[in-house]
Amino acid sequence: MPELESFTAANRFGLGARPADVARIAPDPRAWLVRQIEKPDSFQLNEPSLPGRPQIAQALTTFLIAQRERMNSGPSNLSAAEQVAAVAMPLRALNQIAAEEILVRTRHGLQTDADFAERLVYFWSNHFTVAATKATTIPWVGLYEREVIRANLTGRFSDLLLAMAQHPGMLLYLDQAQSIGPNSLIGLRRNGGLNENLAREILELHTLGVQSGYSQADVTELAKALTGWTVASQRTQRWAPSAQAGDFVFIADWHEPGSRTVLGRRYPEGGEEQARAILVDLAQHPATARRVARQLACHFVADEPPVRAIEQLETAFLAHHGDLIAVHKALIDLPENWNGVGAGGGTEGDGVVTRKFKSPTEFLISSLRMLGQRTIEPAPLRNAITLLGQPPFRAPSPAGWPDRASHWAAPDAIMKRLEWSQLLADRLGNRERPEDRLAQALGPAMSAETLRAIRRAESQTQGLVLALMSPEFQRR
Repeated sequence: MPELESFTAANRFGLGARPADVARIAPDPRAWLVRQIEKPDSFQLNEPSLPGRPQIAQALTTFLIAQRERMNSGPSNLSAAEQVAAVAMPLRALNQIAAEEILVRTRHGLQTDADFAERLVYFWSNHFTVAATKATTIPWVGLYEREVIRANLTGRFSDLLLAMAQHPGMLLYLDQAQSIGPNSLIGLRRNGGLNENLAREILELHTLGVQSGYSQADVTELAKALTGWTVASQRTQRWAPSAQAGDFVFIADWHEPGSRTVLGRRYPEGGEEQARAILVDLAQHPATARRVARQLACHFVADEPPVRAIEQLETAFLAHHGDLIAVHKALIDLPENWNGVGAGGGTEGDGVVTRKFKSPTEFLISSLRMLGQRTIEPAPLRNAITLLGQPPFRAPSPAGWPDRASHWAAPDAIMKRLEWSQLLADRLGNRERPEDRLAQALGPAMSAETLRAIRRAESQTQGLVLALMSPEFQRR
């Protein structure tokens, strides 16, 4: 059914159909998807006003100096209000950097024609989560997404993994920047401490997965191999005097000496290259292929995806050595993503494939796209993400945001969506014919029952709320 494929491409793969989208992609929806994932430009967020590493590093340094001065000043020198102000002002600067990233990212989601590429950015950013849950990561989260995720989605998974592990955002988020080998030159002098956070999350979340058979010894060995991987700062200037603040640096004097054994394979001493070699092998491991395949199928196909879909993605990952273009093409080719998807879902092969329930971010973006909105102002955006409960770059743990309906479809969460829909409809409802907008967004997926309910609404505003809250629009 060609018409259905157009709507599927726009909604299941993309961020939601805008008024003219379906007509634009109708000639060949699958080719429209493939073109996006083959072009590096599709993933980029080109906004000159966003800060780079020097500005972010300077803002963070200013905050840390202010915090240190407050701690050293003591209560006798500064009043309570002055102490709060000494930290609040530079912290506000950090939060403003993150807020600007969120605003630009959201507006890009509303405007982009390459919204499948943008959905993939959201997926991989969640897989390799860095969250603005502490001061040192707040200014880095947006740059991390731009420099790690957006810059590597036409390469190999190993490239993405290495870029993640060497970025200041991740090194600070999981405390790798301060991990020192106990038997390193500096560790022996200063009683240096080994931090296993990054090593554990690489094995548990980013590559093999918790059921893959790795041991605590593997975590410790990887953590030792990663010692010396840190971020250039005032603290590291002695060992890396030419590095710019915020750059990745390897400090040999912090590195735990000796060979390492991970998953039964021995890696000889090699400085920075030791951990790099381990990461490359982890990126190519069959368990990694299986985990990535399951995560992609869970996000795009169903909360409990068919085994066949997982196996097809896993095969593509292994056959093409983690080439992400090939893996994303295999995702497009999954029949489960195209067959039998009507208003409520459909059956395909070995089970029922139900359309995915939208996360709050997906609901927000798709609602505004359906209404043809190409921008949003800072205050309404801030209010929306606060109300809906999924602030960008603030996932609750390194595991990222949940990707299942059971988390987002609870009664309280649905009431918040209803509240936001009413606010949006109050602002735009009298200018819209909700049945027309919903038909343009969903096409054959819109049920006769929903159409009747909208037409019976007392006003266009009420009709728009019904359209936004309809079961069909809540899923993709």
